[in-house]
Amino acid sequence: MEVNVSASNSSVLDPAAPPGYMVVLKAISLSTIIVMAVLGNLLVVVSVYRYRKLRNITNCFVVSLAIADVLVSLIAMPFNASVELSGRWMFGYAMCDVWNSVDVYASTVSIIHLCCISIDRYYAIVKPLNYPLVITERVVVMMLTFVWVFPVSISFVPIFLGWYTTAEHQIFRDENPHTCKFVVNRPYAVISSSISFWIPSTIMCVMYYFVYQEAIRQAKFLYKNASAASRSQIAMNGAISPSRKGPLEGEDRAGETAQKIRHEHKAARTLGIIMGVFILCWLPFFTWYITVSLCREACPCPDVVVVVLFWIGYLNSCLNPLIYAYFNRDFRDAFRQTLQCVFEPCCAKAAAERSSV
Repeated sequence: MEVNVSASNSSVLDPAAPPGYMVVLKAISLSTIIVMAVLGNLLVVVSVYRYRKLRNITNCFVVSLAIADVLVSLIAMPFNASVELSGRWMFGYAMCDVWNSVDVYASTVSIIHLCCISIDRYYAIVKPLNYPLVITERVVVMMLTFVWVFPVSISFVPIFLGWYTTAEHQIFRDENPHTCKFVVNRPYAVISSSISFWIPSTIMCVMYYFVYQEAIRQAKFLYKNASAASRSQIAMNGAISPSRKGPLEGEDRAGETAQKIRHEHKAARTLGIIMGVFILCWLPFFTWYITVSLCREACPCPDVVVVVLFWIGYLNSCLNPLIYAYFNRDFRDAFRQTLQCVFEPCCAKAAAERSSV
């Protein structure tokens, strides 16, 4: 049984070549996605490094995720784009294995990052008293090490050892070293898709279900306390002597707690959107991937559909920085200041040159 997940990666040019303007439009579209993904995720890394306010445990995962997206953008996407634009594989036998391995590896790294973030948010909101005891720096280092090391077991190892494919395709590859088709057998398709997508997605959904339930409960609690405080203040009618500062101090502490809860909720909302967008981008591909692996030749799929599914998944790598900027004020401010630091020297230099003329 074979599942060809990159049918277009052939060294033989399609006799029905697309018109020139279509190639140009495709090149512009793919290049835009790649450049946005690289620059956007580098902006995330630099902003967290530069601004102390963004340096927290959760953003350790965010930075690591951004690095994974840069890896996808610099290695996986350009190879795929070259195949789509040229119609053939130009990089040899070994690089084909490298590309396919990085493709599987990076997507798996990304979703396991999101799974770790969902666990972090679960403890921060559902079990806040246990959060500093459970999510320590040592635990974060162990989680990040696992995130980057474990995916090797379903990417580089099985692909370079030939476990991922069929005997027939291995013979075909040996006889045709200048082709690059990622043809997988059924066991690899089921195991890799489960580890790379289905199991982490399920964990994420379960974690965020509990986070959502707790967020609703805390919102009701805050509303109830705010209403009680308002009624108490009206009853006191402002007649508070200097000797009665205790209640005000208590109210201040309650206000600080409420502000902290709201901050955690905003962070959870932003990261929840990141996870939701990731699932929406990759769900079509993995649904196709597992369906074709199970129903065999009874589920034919045009090559163009496979290409579109791939690039919808790749598109996710350039969306995360946009989501941070839109939904998180701290990231938005950090991005603005970082970009100002990049462009203002250029503008100042240009102005100085103009004034010296």
